[in-house]
Amino acid sequence: MACSSSLIAEENFVCSICLSVFTKPVSIPCGHTFCSECITNYWDTRAIFPCPLCKEEFHIKPMLRVNTVIQEMAEQLKNRVGETSGTFEQAGNGNVLCSMCTEAKAAVKSCLVCFMSFCEKHLEPHQKVPTLKKHKLINPVENLESRICKMHDEPLDLFCRVDHQFVCEVCKSDHKTHMIVPLEEEAQMRRVLLGNEKTHTDKMIQERQQKIQEIQNSMEASRNNAAKALSCSLHVMTALVSYIKRSHAELTEVIEMKQKKAGTEAEGFIKELGEEIMQINQKNVELNQVSLANDPLKFLENLLSLTISEPQVKDWSNVTLTSDEFIEQRALAKLQTTVMREISMLCDPDLKEKQRHAVDVTLDPDTANPQLTVSADGKQVTHGNRKRNVPNKQERFDHVLNVLAKEGFSSGKFYYEVQVKDKPQWDLGVANQSINRKGDIRLSPKNGYWTIWLRKGNEFTANAGPAITLPERKMPQKVGVFVDYEEGQVSFYDVDARANIFSFTECNFTEKLFPFFSPCDNDEGKNSAPLIITPVKHKS
Repeated sequence: MACSSSLIAEENFVCSICLSVFTKPVSIPCGHTFCSECITNYWDTRAIFPCPLCKEEFHIKPMLRVNTVIQEMAEQLKNRVGETSGTFEQAGNGNVLCSMCTEAKAAVKSCLVCFMSFCEKHLEPHQKVPTLKKHKLINPVENLESRICKMHDEPLDLFCRVDHQFVCEVCKSDHKTHMIVPLEEEAQMRRVLLGNEKTHTDKMIQERQQKIQEIQNSMEASRNNAAKALSCSLHVMTALVSYIKRSHAELTEVIEMKQKKAGTEAEGFIKELGEEIMQINQKNVELNQVSLANDPLKFLENLLSLTISEPQVKDWSNVTLTSDEFIEQRALAKLQTTVMREISMLCDPDLKEKQRHAVDVTLDPDTANPQLTVSADGKQVTHGNRKRNVPNKQERFDHVLNVLAKEGFSSGKFYYEVQVKDKPQWDLGVANQSINRKGDIRLSPKNGYWTIWLRKGNEFTANAGPAITLPERKMPQKVGVFVDYEEGQVSFYDVDARANIFSFTECNFTEKLFPFFSPCDNDEGKNSAPLIITPVKHKS
């Protein structure tokens, strides 16, 4: 704004629609003036054409002509106060301007009595004149009228903390029992609270930025570790393949040498036996000649005159050429089993094939211990804090926290997966149909159970009888169970790592097997997560 003497004149040249100095001002029949573009846009979507100020309506759209007199005066005003860059625009940019200056100059204080803002020069009277020194000065603000109580025309310089309202001195009587404080005090208190809140939010942002950095560092470390693992696996597997190839070449040579030696030995035996047969045949020829004489006298004369040389032969009864398997076959079979078992503990390449034997498994609530709760769909089981009122059926576990699946299997292969996420304790496996379900139970193959369990969040055990403590590993989120009935095998897998946890082998199954589950005690909420039978997802 310019000086006070020009304030009214300036406002007469401001369009009431765009609130800027007129551009191509046009007057309408009621006498009011607007920018040509502003009034045209205002009327564009209307069937009746009202005046934006006095609301007089025109049923026929008035013809608009530029008011040249007002346009010239508006242009002069623009040139005088620098409207090109815009005094009004400057005010809109957050700078409160002095109400007395003819040029745009920032105010340092606003007066709630004069309803004006002043720069340092024009503020001097309020600092020297006794009457003016009593006026209420505040930091520069626009729209001073909003700081005055509309009921009492007094400055709104107080704040009610109960009603959260701005009040003047007269309004205080309506808030007698309320906490009334000066506006500055409330603002200062709120600034402190806001500062504390901002400090808190800044800290939260900083903590999360640090956490993002930690996660990014972990991701980078994970990528590096994965690269090292891939490089190591490639190096080790390449070395193993190379060693196996060289060993195979050496073993082939050894076996061929053994076979050649055995062949040479056999040929020697055959040759020696052939020579002995020739000697024996010579003796037979001589004996046959004697036996041809029919006359007893002649026969005896020939026999007595015959000198028979005994063949030089040896006793062959204990001489054998072994045709048993080479001992290498047994060693190689053992090597194959060992290598496959060790590799499967890292990542079993056969798991995808085993997942093809996935079956739909649901829990049998009739076998569940009364303290266990089985979901309606039969896919989840948890340990509750109260005993359910259920019939004591023969098939129900009455003491231990176990439950079986409805589905049993007496042949072929089957596979299913169970989510064990957030559980520090659980039991999983398969069990014979004829198992004991009453009282205390010991899990072992001898008692018809092939199971593993987790205790204390990191202690893995295979209940093999005696129990086998399994190596420490990252705790699985999901466990896969695979059974090959004919081969007598029960294997447990960390599904995400695709690694074998443990395998029972050479089992002798003679009856129907049922998937076995125990969520274990909820341990005051520490083990409250359910065991969940999940759909099997495998890639072809």
